[in-house]
Amino acid sequence: MCAQGVKLPSVTNSIGMELIEIPAGTFTMGDRAGVAVTLTQGFSLGKTEVTWDEWQQVMGKVFQGQKYDVASKDFSASEITWDEAIEFCEKLTAIERKAGKLKAGEEYRLPTEAEWEYACRAGTETAYSFGDDESKLGEYAWFAGNAFNAGEKYAHKVGKKKPNPWGLYDMHGNVWEWCSDWYDTNLSGGVDPVGPEGGSLRVLRGGGWWCNPSFCRSANRNYFVPSSRNDGGLGFRVARGQSVQ
Repeated sequence: MCAQGVKLPSVTNSIGMELIEIPAGTFTMGDRAGVAVTLTQGFSLGKTEVTWDEWQQVMGKVFQGQKYDVASKDFSASEITWDEAIEFCEKLTAIERKAGKLKAGEEYRLPTEAEWEYACRAGTETAYSFGDDESKLGEYAWFAGNAFNAGEKYAHKVGKKKPNPWGLYDMHGNVWEWCSDWYDTNLSGGVDPVGPEGGSLRVLRGGGWWCNPSFCRSANRNYFVPSSRNDGGLGFRVARGQSVQ
């Protein structure tokens, strides 16, 4: 496992998106006993969730499905389906290849579920990346206690709460984040797991602005059909690295 609290380097791509460079490592994934996971390849992960400004730069249009009039450039892109997130990654890959910014075999993609939890935990083994005390969640996350219950029923600006030990923002709360894996009730452990070969539901992680604290834990899992938008609660952050398919 990479040590907790180590400051990791970052890189900024051609559209101004900052990514944290996550090293290879091992960790225990999931609640209670969990499963052992080894990630043999390092990868980069968005410092924040994808914003509407980044969405517009890559997709060439403002998303029209929003139900909330809060889509400034710094707000987390929400109501995004899994399929649209994949399209975004493919288009960003093409932009970066044209700019000569990608190494051989690299691409932009959604993180695997294992990569997501590894990055969220950032070397910790507690319920949250900041410890076990859920009373501190409001310092790190937009969730029911400081968003939904306060009448702010929408995804918020990214990077306004405290980051986790590796410098990643909003890993807890704000919007549920799509992962690349198909969902299965059993976690995929082992070396570089990518989830089951097929299914009907895709994995989401992190919790959202309307969620209670337990849903925002590092190990908590969720799932939806790939075409779901869920009324402004589904978003994503990008990974950059070798293909996992």
